[in-house]
Amino acid sequence: MTLLILVFLGGILTILSPCILPVLPFVFARAEQPFLKSGLPLLVGMTLTFAGVATLAAVGGSWAVSINQYGRVAALVLLTAFALTLLSRRLADLLARPFVALGNRLTEGRSSSLLIGVATGLLWAPCAGPILGLVLTGAALSGPSAHTTLLLFAYAAGAAVSLAIALLAGGRVFAALKRGLGAGEWVRRGLGVAVLIGVGAIALGLDSGFLTRLSLARTDSIEQTLIGRIRPTSQATAHASAPAAAPGKLPVEGELPPALSGATGWLNSPPLTREGLRGKVVLIDFWTYSCINCLRSLPYVNGWYQKYKDHGLVVIGVHSPEFAFEKDVGNVQRAVRDLNVTYPVALDSNYEIWRAFDNQYWPAHYFIDAQGHIRGHHFGEGDYPESERIIRELLTEAGATALPPAGISVANAKGVQVAADDNNMLSPETYIGYARAEHFSSPSGVVPDQPSDYTTPDKLDINQWGLTGKWTVDDEKGTVNEPHGSIVFRFQARDLHLVLGPGPSGKPVRFRVRLDGADPGGSHGTDTDATGAGVVTEQRLYQLIRQPAGDIRRHTFIIEFLDAGAQAYAFTFG
Repeated sequence: MTLLILVFLGGILTILSPCILPVLPFVFARAEQPFLKSGLPLLVGMTLTFAGVATLAAVGGSWAVSINQYGRVAALVLLTAFALTLLSRRLADLLARPFVALGNRLTEGRSSSLLIGVATGLLWAPCAGPILGLVLTGAALSGPSAHTTLLLFAYAAGAAVSLAIALLAGGRVFAALKRGLGAGEWVRRGLGVAVLIGVGAIALGLDSGFLTRLSLARTDSIEQTLIGRIRPTSQATAHASAPAAAPGKLPVEGELPPALSGATGWLNSPPLTREGLRGKVVLIDFWTYSCINCLRSLPYVNGWYQKYKDHGLVVIGVHSPEFAFEKDVGNVQRAVRDLNVTYPVALDSNYEIWRAFDNQYWPAHYFIDAQGHIRGHHFGEGDYPESERIIRELLTEAGATALPPAGISVANAKGVQVAADDNNMLSPETYIGYARAEHFSSPSGVVPDQPSDYTTPDKLDINQWGLTGKWTVDDEKGTVNEPHGSIVFRFQARDLHLVLGPGPSGKPVRFRVRLDGADPGGSHGTDTDATGAGVVTEQRLYQLIRQPAGDIRRHTFIIEFLDAGAQAYAFTFG
């Protein structure tokens, strides 16, 4: 219920976003007519259509987006005809008689308003701010479900409520104009012009380009405040959260579900079961190998395993992939080997274990006692001493004695596993794929699922980014189609990472990075040298920048791919 309220409030906030502007003419064109007969059916049609199309796009991938493009074209044609009937009956008569009849029917009646609402729903592309991004991420992970559709419907309903208020107010304004000025026909024509402008704005992509960037700048901070007040740890890649347990007797939070049998495979161990784990204290660690938060917590998880495995602790790393390439068993095997993970790893490529725990975070730690009860949890990085205290308490309850002294040393952590510099990190995780992309600043906006030429503005504000050259952007990544394509990002953090892959061919892709137009020098990361040179050889997280302590400030980062084929998924920072 809390999440539904949060999403509903996020929908209401869309009225504050400039990206709603192209839709407003279609709504206000019905302002002169009775709300229950005209406005309400329009908003219902818009809400239902958006919820349905967004559900398909979230769980169906690029094929659903492609289908919706045809629906958008049909909707633009339909609303253009509607605008013409508003402008002039004489102009409408110049159209073919059946089309004119359709246009005339669109000006009156509940069914016509519902049809216009459906068309508006096909065109509406709300800005993917933090709240809508949260819903779409959860939908992609959980698969098609009534819960997914309900959340998207709640978001659309919130937007419909705010539009309904604006529509009721607008109706009074238009009525006053007609009475006071005798300008009924001119009001009608003005609405027709506004609808045509809205159609043109959407056809030119302004709703998903320039207006989206304005909208994100205005509403992101409000949405983040809502998330923080209603649901403090709502991001799927939570950075830190307060531990669930307080000093003293640990509460029982639930039972270890039997879903371990849903693992698609196991590494470092034969399959483990709930029954076979009775009598052991179990730490379940949800992770995925390209997640920076997971990588930074791994030294602690591995330290607990090495320290307490002979005292009754079993650690199970549940690898639930975020990106499609993390479902590849070979990729996970290589990552487990390179990261020196020696405890059992359950491959959760179908998210059965994830759903059984009702989990929403990377990393997430669940602490299970010897009787199979969940006795504590922790989401994200941090609070490692408290997590170790829970492990020690459960081991003591199970009869373990002579435990080694508390405390885990991670002084030997290297590269991406070094703790983040939170005091100087002002840049958030940022996705390249259009399903979750934010702050994208290339003037053309995203052209989904087809090669397109991109440029980047000469000046970027903090956390804005853009593409240069020919790229194909799909729901989870961008693929550079020609040599010398680049990504530009204005950031502030000690570390900059980018999840990259060499593309389907597997051929290595050379790249070069720069800071403020110069070689990174001493600020290069573990995957680049002082000149900024590096090579994409496998699908993983690459550390491209690590600035020396004491001089962390804003920089413009550029990565240029010297060969075609590289795939870029997400920026993370530390």
